[in-house]
Amino acid sequence: MATVRASQRPSASEKPLHNHIPSHSLSKSLNNTPSNHHSTPPPRSSKDRPASSRRSVTPNSRTLSNNSNNNDDEDSGRVRVAVRLRPRNAEDLVLDADFADCVELQPELKRLKLRKNNWSSESYRFDEVFTETASQRRVYEVVAKPVVESVLDGYNGTIMAYGQTGTGKTYTVGRLGKEDASERGIMVRALEDIIAGTSLSSDGVEVSYLQLYMESIQDLFAPEKINIPVYEDSKTGEVSLPGATVVKVRDLDHFLELLQVGEANRHAANTKLNTESSRSHAILMVYVRRSIQENVNEITSQQKGTRTDLPGSNIPIVRKSKLLIVDLAGSERIDKSGSEGALLEEAKFINLSLTSLGKCINALAENSPHIPTRDSKLTRLLRDSFGGSAKTSLIVTIGPSARHHAETTSTIMFGQRAMKIVNMVKLKEEYDYESLCRKLETQVDQLIAEIERQQKIQENDKNELEKQLRGYCNSFDEEKKNLVTQVEDLTAEIEKQQKLRENDKYEFEKQLREYQDSYDEARKHLASRCEQHQLENSTYQKVLVDTTQMYEKKISELMKQIDIECIRSESAEEQLDIMKKLVNDHEKTIKMYETKIAELIKQLDIECTCSESAEEQLSVMKKGMNDHQRSMKQYEVENSMYQKALADTTQLYEKKIAELNKKVEDEHTRLEVVQEELDLTKKLLNDYENSVQEQNEINELRVKLQEMYQLHESTVNELQSLKSEFKNLLDEKERMSEEIQGARQRLLVEEKQRKALEYELVKPKKTAPENEDDFEDKKPYVKDYVGKGSPGAVTSMGLRRSNQSRDVQSGQRATIAKICDEVGLPKIVQLLTSEDPDVQIHAVKVVANLAAEDINQEKIVEEGGLDALLSLLQSSQNPTILRVASGAIANLAMNEMNQGLIMSRGGARLLAKTAARTDDPQTLRMVAGALGNLCGNEKLHVMLKEDGAIKTLLEMVKSGNGDVIAQIARGLANFAKCESRGIFHGYRKGRSLLMDEGALQWLISSCTISSASTRRHVELALCHLAQNEDNTRDFITSGGAKELVRISVESSREDICNLAKKTLKLNPKLQAD
Repeated sequence: MATVRASQRPSASEKPLHNHIPSHSLSKSLNNTPSNHHSTPPPRSSKDRPASSRRSVTPNSRTLSNNSNNNDDEDSGRVRVAVRLRPRNAEDLVLDADFADCVELQPELKRLKLRKNNWSSESYRFDEVFTETASQRRVYEVVAKPVVESVLDGYNGTIMAYGQTGTGKTYTVGRLGKEDASERGIMVRALEDIIAGTSLSSDGVEVSYLQLYMESIQDLFAPEKINIPVYEDSKTGEVSLPGATVVKVRDLDHFLELLQVGEANRHAANTKLNTESSRSHAILMVYVRRSIQENVNEITSQQKGTRTDLPGSNIPIVRKSKLLIVDLAGSERIDKSGSEGALLEEAKFINLSLTSLGKCINALAENSPHIPTRDSKLTRLLRDSFGGSAKTSLIVTIGPSARHHAETTSTIMFGQRAMKIVNMVKLKEEYDYESLCRKLETQVDQLIAEIERQQKIQENDKNELEKQLRGYCNSFDEEKKNLVTQVEDLTAEIEKQQKLRENDKYEFEKQLREYQDSYDEARKHLASRCEQHQLENSTYQKVLVDTTQMYEKKISELMKQIDIECIRSESAEEQLDIMKKLVNDHEKTIKMYETKIAELIKQLDIECTCSESAEEQLSVMKKGMNDHQRSMKQYEVENSMYQKALADTTQLYEKKIAELNKKVEDEHTRLEVVQEELDLTKKLLNDYENSVQEQNEINELRVKLQEMYQLHESTVNELQSLKSEFKNLLDEKERMSEEIQGARQRLLVEEKQRKALEYELVKPKKTAPENEDDFEDKKPYVKDYVGKGSPGAVTSMGLRRSNQSRDVQSGQRATIAKICDEVGLPKIVQLLTSEDPDVQIHAVKVVANLAAEDINQEKIVEEGGLDALLSLLQSSQNPTILRVASGAIANLAMNEMNQGLIMSRGGARLLAKTAARTDDPQTLRMVAGALGNLCGNEKLHVMLKEDGAIKTLLEMVKSGNGDVIAQIARGLANFAKCESRGIFHGYRKGRSLLMDEGALQWLISSCTISSASTRRHVELALCHLAQNEDNTRDFITSGGAKELVRISVESSREDICNLAKKTLKLNPKLQAD
């Protein structure tokens, strides 16, 4: 389905309109048949929308186009048209020596001016205008490279050359460039980019090369294939040539070989207009197949509109696209080409096919209900290129000679009509199920092998684990047997030690009784002898005291030993309690019992050691008793006065011995209790061996219970924290509700105020033009620096507009004036400070349009519009606002009074900063225009240099944009003219301020620039700078004097030539150089 521009044909000098209306496709068979593609047509009005215009969508294709109805989407599918001018050849130089060129190019404005006669001409606008010096690389990058990139992205594309014979179509499209790579044409460069953008492993590039010769399609790769039929798919409407040879391209060298073979087979002849005139239309078909990977999460069903979720699906997608590169044979007139015989027949068929193509273009441009695509095979092959789904670029070639004015006019009108056609560019994608199936089969085989390998590993691991388990079971049985044996041995040892302790205790008691008897006998004997020795010498008193102290010391040591034994007995009881607890809880292992039993054995050894110590103490006591008996025998004659002290000592000894007897009995009782505990421990050990399996389950349950308990505690803690947070949130919610209620009331008041302002802006939004260019170029803002007059004189430097264009501008200005009257300038200026970017953009556009009129400038400044515009330059980051605000300031800068205000408020610095932080050519053009206007005021020159305005102008040259450079040249010419005027009147002296910034070097290097208007400004600036004698040395050293001489001879403007001659005449030094 095709979409074209407004049905009424615009004038030759009018810019193509952006309002589009629908048109029929090249074939009615496409209207009601389903398509394999999704496409989004340009926006339509309710009147023009067909009753059934939706196309079906199959699961193997999907569209990537947007549904937004803006001009960018429409413009992306429009046929792009560029024009290229052939340089003069030897014949033109001879025959047209007395005639001027019929074509004047304005590449910086993308316009072409066609002269009818010396006083009448028409201007046409194209997407690109190439001069005779344009390189093959630039032509390719502007015309063909966007189409090639879209083909790599999956869209169909067409690149076609159209024009009169001998104007350079084959050179532009099919040049091989064997000797010089810079002369390569579009075909070679396009295939070079396609091969670089594809992968040899997963993608494919195939080509076919055909020629349409006398309405017969022939294969240039296989010349024997002639009259190849054209087939059309009844469902999709796609055109195919099944009989054509398709060759897969390996690399660029392979393609060059193929192209050379095809060019050798192409028909060409020598005519009066061209020595190698192509006698057939050449068509290179490039088929690109690219594989991509996408994660498909949903597929939209055509009938039900449902979504099928495919999580994790990774379906390979194939994008198939086709590129047509068409080198049309040139149209010719028989009387000029001198064709006869076979050449005459060829010319008839060439003109017939080109006429059919022109009819189709006219029908599409005029929204005709019928498109005559079947009148020629050429139109059938190109049906997708014009009004179809391909992205198309057309380059029309023309010559400079006035002898071919009619052919040049026809070619230009063909391009103008082609610019009105808008194709529906669509993306063709297919799911590569075959590749996916092969990939999945390979993955399945790999997974099966992996599963088998894992199963084998699991079996080996299972056998190994079973083997290890059997070994562990055997080891466990052996350890269990060893442990039982050790427990039995330990039990026998304990019983043996117990028996030994009983025997030792019995011997100890026996010895104690013997000592008691001996002591009783000794006491009786001592009592009987006391009366006899009462009056003995006191010398024996000391011996008795020593003996008593010795006995007390021995008894205290024995007491300490008994206490230690009691402590150790208590420790043994504590160890038994621990063992009993561990056995009852079933939490300790067998090794722990071994450790405890070892500790018991150690305690028993300690007790045995204590018993031996007690025996030694008893032997010491026995020895002491023997010594005492000997002493008693020696001291039988002692004084009886010591009998009482001896009796007291004896009672004390008896009491101590009784206590020792009691402790020994208690110890015996404890030993019996220990024996009972050991028996119980032995029984519990047997029970524990029987309940090992149950203990494991109990331990697992205990662990789980512990985890659940911890989880419960953490949950309770979290619940408490959540409750506290919830309470805090409730309090915060109440507080916030009160604040929101208050803020809501304030917002309602502000909303009412904002709606009132927006209501006032509704009319500007609806009535203001949508194209931003209408706001930026309403009125030129350049000064006249050729004619004489006051420094503030302002004239237009732009192109002369047609009467219809002026009427349109007058109507738009009337609309803006009406808006200003209804809304009011103060409110419009107030909207410049709005927080809404859209409101700011519309407001600054209205102010810019108002500033284009001298009558409105004073009002805008009085209402604070200048301050608001400067504030926007300082604070805004929006490129549109910066561009339009710079243009508005440029308009205000046309007034001398406003120029002083702008400089006093730092306008030059803000404009310089704006230029430094943007790369947008339109914004730079506006900034350069504003600074150029300020340069026309001599009073501001010093301030402009101090604020860096001159330096900024020269730095903007780096942008390379023709419009920007033109404004820079205009500003420098204004600056130089004001200086020369001041020198002439005698109120200015000294070297020019431009010399310090390097302006002279740039002016000299730009003297040969292609733009006539820019060159005129540069020449004018040099002439005015040369009138200052203080600049003479700079001119001589930099070669400016020679350029001035050249200007006086070669300048296209007579007034500039005269000015240069006058300057040389007034300055003898320059004339001498």
